[in-house]
Amino acid sequence: MVAPPAVRRVLTVLALALLLPALTVPARAQDPSTHREPGNGAERSTVAASAAAPRTLLAAAGENRPDGDQAGYPRWTTLRVFPENRADKAIKLGLTPYHDIAPALNELQARTDRVSAEVVGHSTQGRDLYLVTVTAPESATEARRQDRWRELIENDPVAAARDPRLAREYKAPVWINANIHGDEWEGTDGALRVIERLATTDDPAEVAMLERTRIYVTVTNNPDGRVAGTRANAAGFDVNRDHITSTQPESRAVRDVLIRTQPLVMLDEHGYTGTTLIEPGTPPHGQNYEYDLYLKHAYDNALGMEKAIAELGHPETARADIPFRDFPPGEWDDWPPIFTPMYSIYHGAVGHTVEVPLRVNRAEYDRLPVDELRRRAGINTDVAAATISAAIEYTDSHRSELIADQIELFRRGWAGEPQREIPDGYVPGFGEEDRYSVEFPRAYVIPVGSGQRSERAAARLVDHLVAHDVRVTRAQHAFRLAGTNYPKGSYVVDLHQPKRGLANVMLAEGLDISADVRRMYDISGWSHGLLWGATVDVSRTQAPTVRTTPVTVAAPTGEVAAPRASELALDLVDGADIQAANFLLRKGIELVLREDGTVVVPASARRDAAEAAERFGVRFTRARGGERGTPLRAPVIAAAVAADELAVLRQLGFDVRPVSTEALNAGFDLGEVDTLVVSSGLVHGRLTAGATQRLAEFLADGGVVTRGATGAAFNADAGLLPVTAVAGRGDANGVVSVTNAAGPIGAGAPAHAFVYSPLWFTGLGEGVVAEQRYAEPDPLVSGHWLPGDDGNGPAEAAGEAAVVSGVAGQGARTVLFGTEPLFRDHPKGLYAQVGKAVFWTAAG
Repeated sequence: MVAPPAVRRVLTVLALALLLPALTVPARAQDPSTHREPGNGAERSTVAASAAAPRTLLAAAGENRPDGDQAGYPRWTTLRVFPENRADKAIKLGLTPYHDIAPALNELQARTDRVSAEVVGHSTQGRDLYLVTVTAPESATEARRQDRWRELIENDPVAAARDPRLAREYKAPVWINANIHGDEWEGTDGALRVIERLATTDDPAEVAMLERTRIYVTVTNNPDGRVAGTRANAAGFDVNRDHITSTQPESRAVRDVLIRTQPLVMLDEHGYTGTTLIEPGTPPHGQNYEYDLYLKHAYDNALGMEKAIAELGHPETARADIPFRDFPPGEWDDWPPIFTPMYSIYHGAVGHTVEVPLRVNRAEYDRLPVDELRRRAGINTDVAAATISAAIEYTDSHRSELIADQIELFRRGWAGEPQREIPDGYVPGFGEEDRYSVEFPRAYVIPVGSGQRSERAAARLVDHLVAHDVRVTRAQHAFRLAGTNYPKGSYVVDLHQPKRGLANVMLAEGLDISADVRRMYDISGWSHGLLWGATVDVSRTQAPTVRTTPVTVAAPTGEVAAPRASELALDLVDGADIQAANFLLRKGIELVLREDGTVVVPASARRDAAEAAERFGVRFTRARGGERGTPLRAPVIAAAVAADELAVLRQLGFDVRPVSTEALNAGFDLGEVDTLVVSSGLVHGRLTAGATQRLAEFLADGGVVTRGATGAAFNADAGLLPVTAVAGRGDANGVVSVTNAAGPIGAGAPAHAFVYSPLWFTGLGEGVVAEQRYAEPDPLVSGHWLPGDDGNGPAEAAGEAAVVSGVAGQGARTVLFGTEPLFRDHPKGLYAQVGKAVFWTAAG
């Protein structure tokens, strides 16, 4: 007798659990230094398999089962089961350890036809990232119709608005993201509770709701952090600061989920703020939003979630903090697109951060009795489940209006219509302080050819835009726009497109909001257009009149453009150029570093240069005659740096060995090190006598690169360059204009840099060169930078040195950065400047 499908699925799950060999999660990489966090405000907040994950096993364990209709719903996937890990930090709280999630989802899939689970990516350490879809069953035909309607809403919103069947039958998508901060656990457990309830409910109203709704849940966005009890992922990155940069596998996975599912409403479940917190946020509001379409739903949905937690009956959940309603401007803003909910607004969602109330992490995790921790975690789980359920209910009850408003958002983009003026009282409390808007430009052009600073940087930017669902086209012939001639092949980002807000928030220079609020929650300025190293031109009013083709991937950029038998030159203008130079050095090629920062490659290494050009997309040209320069060797770096800086230094191909005060005191060997990089975790005054002596011996011929206040203090304490470091306000941040000198570090650097807690250098002593200065009269282009109590603001920094170089009295070549060239793996156009600093200091 043949077993029914449900029984077959149970047997399959059991068989797989018995047959799969024990899965070992790859060991964590050497622990980087703690990631920087802002000094103000409360905490808040398809990808290839990780190379560390066993690829064949992933394929075997993650394939869809053939006994389901995989084109429709449910889409049964037997998830691989991870070995029990008693060190999982969730266990102490009475919450679900990571290793229990897959068995629970496998079991649910086995006993219901409303749940589908799949793997949508892998964490830094190779753990599976799960997406669960809860909905009423759909045939393959019905699922394809839903997909076509979703695409129609984005691609032809006018037709979508006129489709009566879409209005009646389109399933409202809701997306719940949980546990993006690893030590904020309860969103996962609240989501699992809601999934199980909806999977098994007999309530006619909920069954009917599932006929009208698809609920998508990324059950844990940061499983490595969940297990380890850390806010950051295993690479030391705060994933909830990474969305428009998407450097981390965890953020790329949910980016792709967001684009694929196009939710009407989304929640990002966090903790812990004492009182439950539910967005919308305070001003300043993101100026590129269609804020009228967002706010009315966000405010009403927040009120519904507040009502739901009050009904739990816990004294701790009697009310919520809704920042828009309850906080002063700047306290909990929705300005930057780095947070999951803010980023999701640009894709058509009504996004909310939800913070469950009662702290169970960090000091409390170790200090409080287990019973109290579990009591708190239980209340937090109730809050997470209640807010999720309330958001689903809001989506269902406002389904027609939410669909119409998402259609309207995309229609405005295609039509190029201006944003709407929002009247006072649009929702209770809305007033002049809430009005932020932008006049969208007509188009951006990313040129190719002689007008492009870096072809490789341009290609990287184009590929990034496309990955984020921004429409980019390529000109089929030369054209003229806004007084500039552009060659064939130049890239065009026409702002008449559905996600124009996202395109503009990535490419525009941004806005100086220093005068608007006294402080900000996190960064206030960013710009891929100014900080990613590519030339990006803006046309305010004119559209290009040129035939174009859609771009799915940027054109190749690697080239060896020089006669045979000639020496080759590699201009270090992009991080890819640094990677290529390190690649050649590791192959034993003898390179020469010239004073202008150019690397000369011998003619005999042409084949190796061609390989580097192909691999990294860089361009080699014929080397000019003249001075020979300094022989270059593959540098070994000892790095006392933050996690984001460590990651970039390794991306650039350097041999990096983490170091700290404690490591030096414990006997860290500087004998093989060429350059010491200091920005975090190394205090000269705390070194033992022995460590101080070994450091002094290193400084006799080793190089030093520093960044920030810690680096400047190290420079002063070690008696390196004779300069005075002046600090701006600690929370000041943004994009700044700079002027560059023709020195080894400044030559060819971009005209913009990024700052966070900016420094500048005065009183430059003999032999110290200002490689880069803050522009005059006001260097701040976008962001938030007010004078501190000492009066030091952007006006005081104007004209002062932002980056300096020189040879210290001990003999060490030294470079000091007052800017943030590696911040969160974001200002990619500045990486070459740091790479050149390492090469120059190591070549001394």
